[in-house]
This record gives sequence, C-alpha cells and structure tokens, in this order.
Amino acid sequence: MEQKDQILYEVEGRVAVISLNRPEAANAQSMSLLDDLDAAWSRAEADDEVRVIVLRGNGRHFSAGHDIKGSGPAPEKFTLEDLYKLEARRYLGYSLRWRNVPKPSIAAVQGKCIAAGLMLCWPCDLIVAADDAQFSDPVLHLGIGGVEYHGHTWELGPRKAKEILFTGRPMTAREAEQVGMVNRVVPAAELDGAAMELAGQIAQMHPFALRQAKRAVNQTLDVQGFYAAIQSVFDTHQTGHGNAFSVGGFPVLLQREDVLDGMKDRLKGQ
Repeated sequence: MEQKDQILYEVEGRVAVISLNRPEAANAQSMSLLDDLDAAWSRAEADDEVRVIVLRGNGRHFSAGHDIKGSGPAPEKFTLEDLYKLEARRYLGYSLRWRNVPKPSIAAVQGKCIAAGLMLCWPCDLIVAADDAQFSDPVLHLGIGGVEYHGHTWELGPRKAKEILFTGRPMTAREAEQVGMVNRVVPAAELDGAAMELAGQIAQMHPFALRQAKRAVNQTLDVQGFYAAIQSVFDTHQTGHGNAFSVGGFPVLLQREDVLDGMKDRLKGQ
C-alpha cells in the first residue's frame, strides 16, 4: 500500500481501492486532498489491469465536506473571479472528470456524507451505503443554494431534492435507497466487503463492454440535459457567493466560527 498525503491507493486483483485518509477530520476535503484524490483517479484510469474503482473513507465518516477549518485565513483580496476559477477546477471540474472516467466506480459510504462529500460519491456509478450512512447538503445555512456539483435533482428527483435542500436535514441510507440514489444498504461492519464483492463481480466483465455500457448510460443522461444543467447550476451557485461578497465581503454569509460550530454539531458522536 502506498500513502500519498491524505489518500491511500492500492490494487486488489482488478480493483483499485482509493481511500480518504483523514479520519481525525472526518475526511474533510483540503485542496491538497482533492488534488491527490484526482491523481489517484487518474492512476486507476491509466492502469490497464484495473477494471473497477472503489472509493471509500477511513474512520467513522465518509466525508464532512470542505475543510473550512484547515483552509487557513482568507487572503486580503479575494474576488468572485478567484473563487470561480478555484471551484470550476477543483469542485465542479474534478467531480465531472471522475464521473466520466471510463471504468465502473463504486462509492462505499458510511457515517456522515455532508455537502461536498456528495461531490465525491455522486460521480461514482454505484453507491453501497452502510446502514448508519446519512447524506445531507446544509449549505443553505451559509446563503448558498447547494453544492457546486448539482446532482440533487438527478439523484433524488425534483421534490425530494427541494425538501433536502430547503430543510438541510440528513437523508438516511434506506431513504436514499428508496429514491434510487443508493444501490445497496448493508450493515456497517460489512460495508467494505460488500463493496469489494460487487466490484469483483463487475471486474469479471469484458473491460470494453463495461466502458461502453457506462458511456451509454452517461450519454443518455447528457442527452436529457445532465451536463448542461450541471454547468448552468454551477453559475447559479456563484450568485450565492456574489451576494455574500456584497453583504459581508466573504464568500458565505456566516462568520467562519459559526460555520465551524455548525460542523461540530453535525458531527456529534464522531
């Protein structure tokens, strides 16, 4: 096993396993973690021996979202253009790239999957969830209408997407399974084994057939408007930051300490 910063990468047979490795921070996403995660995806994509990719997280939680605490002090001058460039590359850009890697991918999700955590699991083709998993996007509290990669409507349907966004409440694994966002729910102790068993089953298929089957489904979604909608809603997302800049000079409406306190409340029992 090779460790690079906050990401672990290993290959088991024909399955590449990418692990988020910041359990002490509930796998919150720093910029370096995202860069290393993208490098791991690229490595798995380039390896002809790898047929399936499994994304998982060490510790109790899959991901608490963006690492607000570890992002450091805001620069003296920070414009909407600066933020747009950063988010277009590391948030929207990475998520879309992972979605389109031509190999089947499986997210194994346990514990909390908050806000930007959704941008790690939604690009995956399949999601296996532990029975303790909870999915949420509470960023309306920050004056933002949802995370940068707007998979909500596609993953949940319009009315459920609105409910989850309007209330900020977590969705349980069983509820996510009922609306089709999650493929399987298993006991937490069996999560890794279930994900790897499914990956092993898929890896037996012909690699070109897998590639074309994935492309067929993704292309169908794109014909229905997925790609154009994702891009459009990303620009809508930026108006939230623009409003926050005009009100308080910061990309979100709440002060940083308030954000951190809210994150602690959501991770109680960690």
